[in-house]
Amino acid sequence: MIELKTKLWWRATLALGLGSMLVFINLYMAQPLLPLMANSMAVSPLSASWVLSIATLGLALGLLFWARVADSWGRRPVMLGCLLASIILSLLISQLTHFTPLLVARGIQGFFLAGLPATAIAYMSEELTPKALVTSIGIYIAANSLGGIAGRVLGGLVAQWGGHWQSPFLVLGMVSALLWLGVLKWLPASQYFYASEKGQGVSALLQHLKNPQLWPIYLIGGLNFMVFLNQYSYVAFYLSAPPIQLASSALGLLFLTYLTGTLASSVSGWLITRFGLCQTLLAAIALFAMGNLGLLRPTLPFILVTLLIDSFAFFLAHACASSWIGRSVNEHRALASALYLVFYYLGASLGGLYLYPFWNWLGLTGVMLGSLLILIITAGLTLRLLVNQRTVV
Repeated sequence: MIELKTKLWWRATLALGLGSMLVFINLYMAQPLLPLMANSMAVSPLSASWVLSIATLGLALGLLFWARVADSWGRRPVMLGCLLASIILSLLISQLTHFTPLLVARGIQGFFLAGLPATAIAYMSEELTPKALVTSIGIYIAANSLGGIAGRVLGGLVAQWGGHWQSPFLVLGMVSALLWLGVLKWLPASQYFYASEKGQGVSALLQHLKNPQLWPIYLIGGLNFMVFLNQYSYVAFYLSAPPIQLASSALGLLFLTYLTGTLASSVSGWLITRFGLCQTLLAAIALFAMGNLGLLRPTLPFILVTLLIDSFAFFLAHACASSWIGRSVNEHRALASALYLVFYYLGASLGGLYLYPFWNWLGLTGVMLGSLLILIITAGLTLRLLVNQRTVV
């Protein structure tokens, strides 16, 4: 197996990191554009938010499909093929002008974007030693946040430069196509992959869902992401309206707060080793809850502090949960990882609907209250894991 910090380890880790960045660039470039889309296509904020939600929903629906395909056909072909298809769809979306075709194309794009995240953790679990795995997952999650930052920041800047929301899909789609060639060149072929027997998909799925070490983590990941991702969307709508009225380029720069998430992911391996998985996860959720309190003062400085804290806390929690999956499963790893991400992205898709009544009620203060209710639940689930912990430390 591939040892930590060897040449092959660097190739695999950097290729997967780059692939992960491309996934999240193409998924999240739309988020700072939502107010612009709402205005240009004359739709409500809730309707505009579906441009992001339908893509995350398509991603959630594609995860189990591509995980099962990867368990039979191999990890590398699925990751490379799905990533290329999703990039081509970004170029297609840049030519659309109506809302309904845009939603359809984004849903299909989300389905293909699922191929890499459905498979990457399983690939690493098979090809890397346990010590190398923890470090690689941290870097991989850091690349997730960097991709989210790049997509949102560049999306806002390119939209401001190009004058309409289609520009980012064209420009970033072309850049993604060039960078995809780097993933193709650097990602090593699988050496320890063995195809799963046919007909075991449903039984394996049920086995993972019934596993008391797994289902709480699935809920924790989905619920945390439900409030984290959609908190940014409502913050963007708040800041784009009077009296602040930020432009789309400035709204994109808002997502530089994700850099604290990149930091959290990078140090997650050390924190997990030092304090334990459950303990680190619980601390991350507590920090997430405390950061949300900044929305009680919905001014730009307090909002920025809230997002900086919440990003660090959320990505630390996400890294903990991903490491838990990688350590806790010996069979059907891709399916187990994909099932976690199904909950994760279903949460993202439903979060806009969940927070909308809170938003209509009290604005950002309502968003804060709705988020805290969810974080109380995820903290309780983490405490349950901590009490029942057996083999994972």
